[in-house]
Amino acid sequence: MSDAVSRFPVTELEELPDDLRARVGVIAEKSGFTPNIFRALGHRPAELRAFLDYHDALMEREDGLTKAERELVVVATSGANHCTYCVVAHGAILRIRAKDPELSDRVAANPWQVELDERGRAIVDLALALARDSAQFGEADLAAAREAGLTEDEVWDVGAITALFAMSNRLAHLTALRPNPEFFAMGRQKR
Repeated sequence: MSDAVSRFPVTELEELPDDLRARVGVIAEKSGFTPNIFRALGHRPAELRAFLDYHDALMEREDGLTKAERELVVVATSGANHCTYCVVAHGAILRIRAKDPELSDRVAANPWQVELDERGRAIVDLALALARDSAQFGEADLAAAREAGLTEDEVWDVGAITALFAMSNRLAHLTALRPNPEFFAMGRQKR
C-alpha cells in the first residue's frame, strides 16, 4: 500500500505563492497541519485559488444554513460519491461543529437511516437527490425542502455545496488523495 498523498505532484506550504501560503497558512495554523487537499491542488495555484474562493463563498457565509448544516451537506454528498478524503476530512469538521462524535460516520455510512430532525432530514435528502441522480432532480425535491422550512437561499446553498463537493470528490478520486491522519481522531470525544 502506497503512502503517497496523491498520484500527482504535491506542493508544501512554503512552496505556495505568497497569497496562497498566507491563506492556507491560517488553516494549517488553526488545525496544526496542512490538509492534503491544499498540497495536492497547490501545484496548480490558479485552480487552488478558484477552489478556495468558491469554497469560502459557500462554507463561510454567516446567514442561512449553520456551519454544521453546511458540513452535513458535504458529508452526505461525499458519502454518496464514495469520497474517502472528503468524508474523513469534513466528517472531522462536522463532528466538531455539531458537537456530536457519531453523526458524521452515521451520515456517511447510511444517510437514509440516520436520525435527524425535520430540517436536517430535508437538507440531507435534498443533497442526496442532487448528488445521486442529478438528471432526475426536480420540483418534487425542491418542494419537499421548502415544505420542511428551508428558504430559497438555503435550498440554493445545499445545491451549490453539493455541486462544489461533487467536483471536489472527483478531484480526490483523480488524485487518489489520502486524508491526513490527524483528521481521523478529530472531534471524537463527547463534549
